[in-house]
Amino acid sequence: MSTRRDFIKKAAGAAASVVFTGCNMPGMAHAQGARKQTVINGRRIKTIDIHAHCVIPEAVAATGRDPKSVLAGTTRGSDELFIGAEPRLRAMDSQGIDVEALSINPTWYNLDRDMAAKVVQIQNEKLAELCAAHPDRFVAFASLALQHPDLAVQQLETAVKKFGLKGAAIGGSVAGVDFADAKYHPVWAKAQELDVPLFIHPQSPPQLASRYKGNGWLSNVIGNPLDTTIALQHLIFEGTLDKFPKLKVCAAHGGGYLGSYAPRSDHGCFISPQNCNPDIQLKKKPTEYLNQLYFDSLVFTDEALRHLAAQVGTSQIVIGTDHPIPWNEHPVDHILSTKTLSEKQKIAMLSGNAAKLLGIKT
Repeated sequence: MSTRRDFIKKAAGAAASVVFTGCNMPGMAHAQGARKQTVINGRRIKTIDIHAHCVIPEAVAATGRDPKSVLAGTTRGSDELFIGAEPRLRAMDSQGIDVEALSINPTWYNLDRDMAAKVVQIQNEKLAELCAAHPDRFVAFASLALQHPDLAVQQLETAVKKFGLKGAAIGGSVAGVDFADAKYHPVWAKAQELDVPLFIHPQSPPQLASRYKGNGWLSNVIGNPLDTTIALQHLIFEGTLDKFPKLKVCAAHGGGYLGSYAPRSDHGCFISPQNCNPDIQLKKKPTEYLNQLYFDSLVFTDEALRHLAAQVGTSQIVIGTDHPIPWNEHPVDHILSTKTLSEKQKIAMLSGNAAKLLGIKT
């Protein structure tokens, strides 16, 4: 087996065949100019976006699908042609983003073992190639075939030790099975052992599909944050975070709805003890676990960011853009404009927290 050094040396000289979904973003016309830099009190800040997506066409094709079919016209950006690394870098420059942590939304949790292994291998190798070709601009989260936990353990170790990936991106559940299920414990144990984060990116729970019908794209607007909320609550209430106290978990979209209404969690088992398992005795109040989780900043308003910071702590928030889908077209300005944050806190959210989480030098 080749070493990580061998792989990176080979990958750095290769043209990574990773492509990015495109988007029409304000400022793109100015992206040919100078790179937008963030300076606070005379200090240049390296901004790190922990929530950015890409597509590996070879992995999609391996499942028998047309790679362009995954972008078929449902969101802004998805109906455009694939673009390469250089256009993505120009878009990052216009946003003032120095580093993107790339991830791929899991669509392979229903695949059999062999096909899932193939898809994950292709994705992790191509992500590593891209990061090696642009080490100052990209890092990446590995893909894992979580439906086969023993395989996922191997994939995570290979991704981190050989490919140099920074952790793993996972869904809100594994085809509807919650992460708290004991069969996934070996994966969380391996992530804790390797000291790497797991980035939770949701997908709308299919069990509520009929309720999402109608106007407003509720399957995403409501469904995605709800998926994350449920995932985090199970990790807390089933005692998973007690079993793996050093596990690093980062949740997309500000952690869903949990940060907005977290204190209700502290009262549930008091009000209705018959709906709680007496064999699970949490070591802390449910809301206290939020202070060991990480959350991205994709909550849209200054007030929402202020409230999230008050609930979870400014040390737990990192930039999240969902790039290239244009949910937040000015992610750095969102943090800079939040007047309730001090300069030190803004620097932490823009750079320091993510650098610590991902092991990036600033």
